Amino acid sequence: MTNPKQNQINTYDAVVIGAGFSGLYMLHLLREAGFTTRVYEKGNGVGGAWYWSRYPGARCDSESIYYNFVFSEELYKEWSWSSRYPEQPEILRYLNFVADRLDLRRDIQFNTEVRSAHYDESINKWHIQLHDGTSISAKYLITGLGCLSVNATNVPNFKGLDQFEGKWYHTGAWPHEKVDLRGKRVGVIGTGSSGIQTIPVIAQEAAHLTVFQRTPQYSLPAGNHPYTTEFIQRTKDNFKEIARQMHESMGGQPGLASDRSALEDTPEQRQKVYEAAWEKGGAAMMFAYNDLLTNEEANETAANFIRSKIGEIVKDPSIAEKLMPTYHFATKRIVMDTNYFETYNRENVTLVDVKNAPIVEITPKGIRTTEEEYELDIIVFATGYDGMTGPLLKIDIRGKEGVSLKEKWDNGAQVNTYLGLATSGFPNMFMVTGPESPSVLGNVPVAIQQHVEWISDCINYLRENEIETMEANVEAEQNWSKHCSELADSTLYTKTDSWYTGANIPGKPRGFLIYLGGYAPYNQMIKDIAKNNYNGFTLTPHKGEIYLN
Repeated sequence: MTNPKQNQINTYDAVVIGAGFSGLYMLHLLREAGFTTRVYEKGNGVGGAWYWSRYPGARCDSESIYYNFVFSEELYKEWSWSSRYPEQPEILRYLNFVADRLDLRRDIQFNTEVRSAHYDESINKWHIQLHDGTSISAKYLITGLGCLSVNATNVPNFKGLDQFEGKWYHTGAWPHEKVDLRGKRVGVIGTGSSGIQTIPVIAQEAAHLTVFQRTPQYSLPAGNHPYTTEFIQRTKDNFKEIARQMHESMGGQPGLASDRSALEDTPEQRQKVYEAAWEKGGAAMMFAYNDLLTNEEANETAANFIRSKIGEIVKDPSIAEKLMPTYHFATKRIVMDTNYFETYNRENVTLVDVKNAPIVEITPKGIRTTEEEYELDIIVFATGYDGMTGPLLKIDIRGKEGVSLKEKWDNGAQVNTYLGLATSGFPNMFMVTGPESPSVLGNVPVAIQQHVEWISDCINYLRENEIETMEANVEAEQNWSKHCSELADSTLYTKTDSWYTGANIPGKPRGFLIYLGGYAPYNQMIKDIAKNNYNGFTLTPHKGEIYLN
């Protein structure tokens, strides 16, 4: 029997996938410019990753006064954050505030998953298929999926998971109702960002917590604290300067950069610098010196300092040793915590080193390693995502001649984009914070705002100049990808296995898909490309009106 929705075709100027920071701002700008725009969102509300990541302890690792939109002074001044690092519920309230304030919901379709998007060269439009069989047509396809998406959560393929008699959850797709941990034996697999945030909170409620750690992390104290009314008012009064500094900084947060090498100081001087950064909390340690990510000797000074702190905090020397990382500091995603290392001093917490005693299987009663079986009522997978390319490749996106994005990118081995905004063979498709853009190495809403404004200006330019299609040139994207690789190889990032390199996903080809030149230089670069009539893109003029039957 034919699904009647398969015969329904709604046509828009632009379709945006995702209603997080990217989708909300993209919708606002395109709608203000007069483009018919529709946003499709899998969840039942706005928020993107902040809609799904409701695990206990979920908190932002960018300072809240910078973790918001700054395109509107009025919008900025109408919202007040409660503390330095906001928790997930507060961020979600902020995004709902934005959606309501800008009246965005009427053009967002919730509970809707985009299954495929195929480009039709005969009419220069994108055909988009929704999960219920509905067909959509649009001139422009814009992905606002983010670099980490609920579509690409990583649940390791452990033998026996389907036989587990308890309950299991992934931090990136947490239930909306409260999970009762009282009196429960809980196992957390993974000690990345979400694991380190949730472990101290779970430990306070569970009868017993067992942490299954593969790789110890350099976690820094967040130094979170409530904001005073006076501080919030000073921030609002200084809006224009803050907004300028955010866009002109390397990572979207002002005031963190250092101009000194760690090797210029004596050990005693470095100790004082690191102590001050540790006390300040947040990302200060990363920026204590300017060569921590380019010089192995300099990096080791910071790594040794943090290991010494772990040794001071954790009372049991054998546990402290297991918690001390050996890879280069800050080459995995930097993690900020509240009482993470202190949690291992609790009597109801056990640390299991699964690098030395790997997990063999999930049993009906819990988790069995090569050494022991741990009986559990709840398993929490804090195992991250298939990042960067994963969210895009989960959708069947096909460009010219029916070539899929997965085929074009060779499953990750040869990901080529131009500026992280577009990729050849996929006309009129734009990616917000796509692979090979600065994206996650900084305060992401700033990167999003820069991309969204560029895409909006571009689509306006195409309309004003009667341009039918815009497509990245092969040579331009090859040069860009080469440039991104050269930058990455000049740092210590590529020397460490991480989700940045795809190492957390079995079988995923290794590659560092983030532009390391910084937010400010990148933003100036894409603006210059736009001023130069979009150098690196092929613009095809309009050749007569085409109507979709």
